[in-house]
Amino acid sequence: MQKVFKYKLDFYYQQTLIALVTLMIYAGIKGSFIEDQFSFVFKDPIVYIIIFYFCIYLVVLVLNLLRDRKLIVTDQEMIFHHKYGERKIRFSDIEWMHIGRERLVQTAGKFQLIVFKLKNRRRLFRIRVGRYEHNRELVAEMEKIAQQVPRGKRRVFGLRRRKSV
Repeated sequence: MQKVFKYKLDFYYQQTLIALVTLMIYAGIKGSFIEDQFSFVFKDPIVYIIIFYFCIYLVVLVLNLLRDRKLIVTDQEMIFHHKYGERKIRFSDIEWMHIGRERLVQTAGKFQLIVFKLKNRRRLFRIRVGRYEHNRELVAEMEKIAQQVPRGKRRVFGLRRRKSV
């Protein structure tokens, strides 16, 4: 069985639309109607700045659409897929896994981060659940996987007592 979780692009759509609406509102305020025709003033530097940001947001949105990022979870492995390739991680290669919250990032939801470590790699893998569609199903699938692998040790950041001199 294979489940596919697509990468969300909502943020990029919102950025692009906000820049476009800002451009339209600013053009409506700065433009003028002369004899039933609307003339737009291109001499205003703010117009160029708004157009510049709109173009950047549009390019980033198109690039992310073309990248086509997905997380595919099968019975034996998870696959990080994008247009240019994919990375397969077998469940047997996972040393430990932790499902929980991220302290520094304040997003909604109890389960917002999935961290796991591979046996042959020093760095951790982080999956931010909120960046994928159907995040509740993703957490449910990851909890099934977490039952097969050891749990990660939770770090406790407490106050240390100083040694008295």
